[in-house]
Formats: sequence, C-alpha cells, structure tokens
Amino acid sequence: MHQYTILRLLLLVFLLYVAWPLIPEATGQLEMTFWAIWLSFVFLSLGGNLATLLQLSLPPVMEQSDKIKQRLRQR
Repeated sequence: MHQYTILRLLLLVFLLYVAWPLIPEATGQLEMTFWAIWLSFVFLSLGGNLATLLQLSLPPVMEQSDKIKQRLRQR
C-alpha cells in the first residue's frame, strides 16, 4: 500500500523540480500569488503524504487493508 504514497511523493517532487526555475521569474503580484498558493499546496501535499508514509495517520480509505476497515467498522 505504500507504493501509492511513494508514487505521489515522487510526482510532487518532480513537479516541484520542474517549477522551481520558473518561480524567481514571477514579477507581477498575480504571478507571485499564484506561486505562493501553488507552493503551499505542494508542501501541504508533501506533508500529508509523508505522514501517511511514516504511518502517523491512516491511509486513504481506498488504500486501507480489509483488517483496518473491519477494525474501524467495529468502533
């Protein structure tokens, strides 16, 4: 189940790698606002996926094993 989390992390790192050279070229207020929102989204996504990878939180429902789903239903 961790392969989905690792794939999402790799995708986020790749997108950050592609976008990083373009960020300093932002000159207008609208461009800076866009990059600020985009970077905050990327870092929030990285943090959430790292928390899932390090098992600090439960994985998404579709990635949970049957044992975890049954245990959550019993609560």
